[in-house]
Amino acid sequence: MENPSEAQAEAQSVTPDPATPSPSLTPEAVPIGTPLDWPIADADGTLLFASGTLLATTDERKFLFDHFHPHRADLLDAAPQPESHADHPADTPSNLTLKDMHLTIGALIGIRSQLGSGAPMHPCRVIGFAPNQAIFVTPPLQDGRILPLGPGENIEIVAIASHAVFRFVCTVEAVCRAPFDYVVLSKPGVIRRLRERKSIRVHAHLAVRFGIGETGDAYEGLGLAKSISALGMSLTTPWTLGAVGERLRIAFCLKSGEMQTAIETTAVIRNVQKGSAPGEPSTHGLELDQLDTAQQMAMKVFVFDRQDDVQYWSNGLK
Repeated sequence: MENPSEAQAEAQSVTPDPATPSPSLTPEAVPIGTPLDWPIADADGTLLFASGTLLATTDERKFLFDHFHPHRADLLDAAPQPESHADHPADTPSNLTLKDMHLTIGALIGIRSQLGSGAPMHPCRVIGFAPNQAIFVTPPLQDGRILPLGPGENIEIVAIASHAVFRFVCTVEAVCRAPFDYVVLSKPGVIRRLRERKSIRVHAHLAVRFGIGETGDAYEGLGLAKSISALGMSLTTPWTLGAVGERLRIAFCLKSGEMQTAIETTAVIRNVQKGSAPGEPSTHGLELDQLDTAQQMAMKVFVFDRQDDVQYWSNGLK
């Protein structure tokens, strides 16, 4: 028979302390018209709103809870969740060569060990080509440190060129330290080209603050980016924000690995899909047109990290 004192002790050990506030938020806990005293994050830890942000209307708050799982970020201590990865989209193998990819010096590529399929891509840049089609690249970084690579190791590479996305495998031929750090990769193996388009786009779930017009200090509402590319995004909002050709101000946060990058920029509305009934959200195809170098890098890294979950279009932004 179970010892009553042991059972009582066990029950006490798993009973939550009522004095400890829960990180999970309810709509009533999020004020309207008053700056937030704490940051709000999604359940996976992605920052939604920094402390001091003001939600202007109850509709904006409803949109937040309809599309996200708001938590107090200062109380959220969630363990990292393994990312789910879709199967590779259909590739098209062919007799492509390095020249056919039109990679240029400075082009950003993503690298990961061929043994780590499903792991995130680590960005690096092309710094040169050899006559035998070997590729010279900067060392890829992981958490701010050089990713350990060894001669003879096979690595998978995804390269987003100007007109298409390519996937191929190289062998690490050398890891050099002088006169600077760089890596020598072998001639690419079989090069697979994905469908051509202006820019590869991946699934996303990002909170985006928006403001009407190109200038202004405040944001009028909250939207949801359901897909994103290095050049733009598909933004769903509670109402239609403008006509094709008009401009918006947007702000959002990108999280890739341990890095979070806050982005504030302007965007051009390229197309609008209004809700089929009154009160239904509208979807806007946006082109981001004023990203600085650091923001461009953050956008490309975000896409690289999710390159296994790709959406394709052949006729521009949707």
